[in-house]
Amino acid sequence: MPGGTIGIVGGGQLGKMMTISAKNMGFHVGVLDPVNDCPTAQLADWHIVADCDDVLALEALAKRSDIVTYETSKIGVESLNAVIDSANVPQGTDLLAITQDRLMEISFLETNNVVIPPYETIISPTDIQEAIDSIGFPCVLKVTRDSEQQNILNSMSDLAPSMGLLREGTCVLEALIPVKKQLSVLVAGNGQEYTTFPVTETIYRDGILFETIASADIAEEVSDEVKRIGIQIGEALALHGVLAIDMVLTESGSIYTIKLTPRPHSVGNYTIDVCNMSQFDAHIRGVCGWPLGEVQLFSKAVTVNILGTALSTSFRLIPEKKDWNFYYYGKKRTVNHRKMGHITIPTTTPERVLSEIDGTNL
Repeated sequence: MPGGTIGIVGGGQLGKMMTISAKNMGFHVGVLDPVNDCPTAQLADWHIVADCDDVLALEALAKRSDIVTYETSKIGVESLNAVIDSANVPQGTDLLAITQDRLMEISFLETNNVVIPPYETIISPTDIQEAIDSIGFPCVLKVTRDSEQQNILNSMSDLAPSMGLLREGTCVLEALIPVKKQLSVLVAGNGQEYTTFPVTETIYRDGILFETIASADIAEEVSDEVKRIGIQIGEALALHGVLAIDMVLTESGSIYTIKLTPRPHSVGNYTIDVCNMSQFDAHIRGVCGWPLGEVQLFSKAVTVNILGTALSTSFRLIPEKKDWNFYYYGKKRTVNHRKMGHITIPTTTPERVLSEIDGTNL
């Protein structure tokens, strides 16, 4: 209930926006993060400066908090499990474990009859040729424990540069599905009831999320199916909080689930401006066991991430773009491809806004 304390593991911008929602609902907030003056600590009531995998620090966070949640999906499951008996962690650790290991994620999705790209497990270099014969080109080789480490294979000539990934451990070779649109849906749950946010189209540059279009310009039956899959996954997980699900839509109308992210996600930042509750509101409601109503979208919107050195460009746009909503995360170091903030533009014509963004140097 309001007046209690929520402890957040991880101090990035998602935690900062969680903190805003939590404080609006009447909660105190503490954060565990190794960086002094991290975005979340700028608003939290107190800050434990330590690594997110530090068991003693997690114990200290748990002692000072009524519940513990996380804004990063890179916490060691073993570390969180070490304090789970003395900490109230509504999300648990199963979801973290599933999403940190691609083979576990695949197994979970297959068990729940969710369509995923064809794949083969790769343990040694000798497995690759047989897997390619089965899957064909193009395909993508991923390290199971870190899906950001991956190489796309378009032909046998791409094989040699990919061998280094096998030194990282077991890999997965997945078919690269021909994409008409990349889609994402957020699911929120409180362990008993579940709701979805509008289906969004996502646009990536160099593997980093750049733009989100809400809602996606897709047929109603496609949107309904994406949301159905989202609810099915949320129910299977007895989800508390918010889960982001990445999917792809093919020209033939097939939907493949690609990735689960066990927390709020930058794809949902538009919800702050154009929904009756933001993804961060829904996350706090979910982990606190509050009821979740139906999400309403008041306006279409485009969100563009401010990445790295585009920060100074975004400052110059503030006097020019009176209808753009600017958000800055307060990060002290500007790093290329790092999310420094975002801009949300409510609109009736997303295509026009996308062209307008293209006309800037963002």
